[in-house]
Amino acid sequence: MRSLEIGDDCLVLAQRLAEWVTYAPTLEEDVALANLSLDLLGQARALLSRVGDEDELAYLREPSAFRNCLLVEQPNGDFAHTVVRHLLYSAFLFELYGGHPEDDVAAKGVKELAYHRDYAALWAVRLGKGTEESHRRMSAALETLWPFTAELFEDEPELRRPWDAYVGRVLAEAALAVPECAQRSGGRKGEHTEHLGALLSELQVLHREHVGARW
Repeated sequence: MRSLEIGDDCLVLAQRLAEWVTYAPTLEEDVALANLSLDLLGQARALLSRVGDEDELAYLREPSAFRNCLLVEQPNGDFAHTVVRHLLYSAFLFELYGGHPEDDVAAKGVKELAYHRDYAALWAVRLGKGTEESHRRMSAALETLWPFTAELFEDEPELRRPWDAYVGRVLAEAALAVPECAQRSGGRKGEHTEHLGALLSELQVLHREHVGARW
């Protein structure tokens, strides 16, 4: 399993989810999103520590040195955007981890990702089949985020079929249509959107101002 790329995915998505703390629609979702973030942060630490010093990798690299996929760096937007992003990515990571039972991070992570995937699917159906407004927002989120999905499978094309099957079932139950749109990629090569730089500025500011500081 590609420790740097997936570790970066988990780190960036953990930071995005942490941005919801105190801003989530309800207190229950505030806690739920924080727990999802912590799961991913734990996986990021375990994976990045295989590559080098986890603090240096998280706090001292420039955006072009990160190898996360473009999907996870996209802004939270409204709650619908966060639900769709998490559905698309957690379904991918669940399949990836499931294919590596010999890997200790994957073996533990697949159990966590099963909950992540179910959480996102539950909300996707609830919002997709909810009010006219919630359906509109879910459709808009899909239109915005679907262009970043093909990049997930550039190195693991065999995961596309089970991912399509699962995501397709959820979207069908949610009465949401798969958009037809051009695809974007580049994150795995260090070619990121402007959103990653802003995210890293917030993530790294304390460490960069106090280089070498330890708890």
